[in-house]
Amino acid sequence: MIAFIFPGQGSQFVGMGRRFYQEYDFVRDIFAAADKALGMPLTELIFQGPAEELQKTVNAQPALLTVSTAMYEIIRRAGVRPSAVAGHSLGEYSALVAAEAIGFQDAVRLVRQRGRFMQEAVPLGRGGMLAVLGLEPEKVEEGCRRAAGLGVIEAANYNCPGQVVVAGENAALDGAQPVFKELGARRCIRLQVSAPFHCSLMEPARVKLAAELSRVEIKDPAIPVVANASAGYVRTAQEVREALARQVAAPVLWEQSVRRLLADGCRLFVEVGPGQVLTGLVKKIDRNTRALNFNDQTDPQEIIARLKEAV
Repeated sequence: MIAFIFPGQGSQFVGMGRRFYQEYDFVRDIFAAADKALGMPLTELIFQGPAEELQKTVNAQPALLTVSTAMYEIIRRAGVRPSAVAGHSLGEYSALVAAEAIGFQDAVRLVRQRGRFMQEAVPLGRGGMLAVLGLEPEKVEEGCRRAAGLGVIEAANYNCPGQVVVAGENAALDGAQPVFKELGARRCIRLQVSAPFHCSLMEPARVKLAAELSRVEIKDPAIPVVANASAGYVRTAQEVREALARQVAAPVLWEQSVRRLLADGCRLFVEVGPGQVLTGLVKKIDRNTRALNFNDQTDPQEIIARLKEAV
């Protein structure tokens, strides 16, 4: 069984997807559809930058969705269908487009709104995120409880063994670092993000996003989708709506999601989209699992041939 996994914010870079854009007419159509849906030259921003603009949450989210969807379409048109899909944070929208639960143009508009709501939820400079390395999840949660007197601080991404990201207010993040070190953390790294995503500070974004989701046509997924917020499958349109709204202010249970797919028989994971962050996480979760990248650096025909052999 094959699982397709889709990257989240942070994997974007200027020029991503250009090779496939030049090679395939239908990829150009996908980029054009994104431009039309947003009423802005997203394609130009993806290929020409500037990087500072592309990094902004409100731009990075639709840009990554567009490129990941285009790359998935190359595989889909070659006749390869995954057994299940999942995505990390923003990548969950790419997974749902692949599963035919959300139309691409609706998804592009949704993630741009999602990016705006997430950025507006917390004033710039008030909060952020911190990667805690080498510490068990229970110890990270203990550290958050001990630092909570300084402000909001919560586990936000359970990425893989020894890597949990926390989110919250800056005073709490600063005060928690010596606590995490005392508990045995190897390193603490502040992430270059503009807001504290996937924690209770995102509650205003959750409320606004839920309202947007209620107005969008969503279908039952045609391919099994594992959701971030529960590490379980969403099987109906209503479950998709609820999971997407909840996800904004809830932790990303990535390690648990991968383990769910492994338990259900997925033995090959294919990261579809820019970068190779998720491939690395999968290998850390289970070193015996095969994981491939499908991105700008890979030969589509070679990857597709390998996937057809694995089916």
